[in-house]
Amino acid sequence: MRFSKAYIPTTKEAPKDAQLPSHIYLSRAGFVTQVAAGLYNFLPMGKRVLRKIENIINEEMAACDAQEVDLSFVTPAELWQESGRIEKFGKELLRFRDRKENLFVLGPTHEEMMVNIVRNRVTSYKQLPINLYQIKTKFRDEARPRFGLMRGREFVMKDGYSFHSSTEDLDREFD
Repeated sequence: MRFSKAYIPTTKEAPKDAQLPSHIYLSRAGFVTQVAAGLYNFLPMGKRVLRKIENIINEEMAACDAQEVDLSFVTPAELWQESGRIEKFGKELLRFRDRKENLFVLGPTHEEMMVNIVRNRVTSYKQLPINLYQIKTKFRDEARPRFGLMRGREFVMKDGYSFHSSTEDLDREFD
């Protein structure tokens, strides 16, 4: 695509609520635009940067024999109830009911979902270790979203989970 055709909406003015230089520069340069407190849209240039970062992460994770998964953003609340974290997470955990009155949450992290997909499917220690990761949108209903993209409500996060047959193997993987 020719640069003259690219959608890069730059501006001379900084966003009125921007405090960090990174937030100001990304907004003024047309990489992101703020929708509401802690919520951002990535514009074409911002999305290109995000994709390049994801590619680097994918290459590094593949070099560690990690496998990428793509877990649902919406998680059944029963998984959070089972782990005991539904109350511990507090009001940051956005909950909602579907039309059948089933309770769900928007994933702020995916430990519960990851354990759910691995348990009952690993039947022998010979299947271990397993190292799974994802790069996914997360949501936390932050009380005071601030610091631009660093403390948003909705954000992209790489989270990785490994499963091992022994503490020694876990330590080896972590190192």
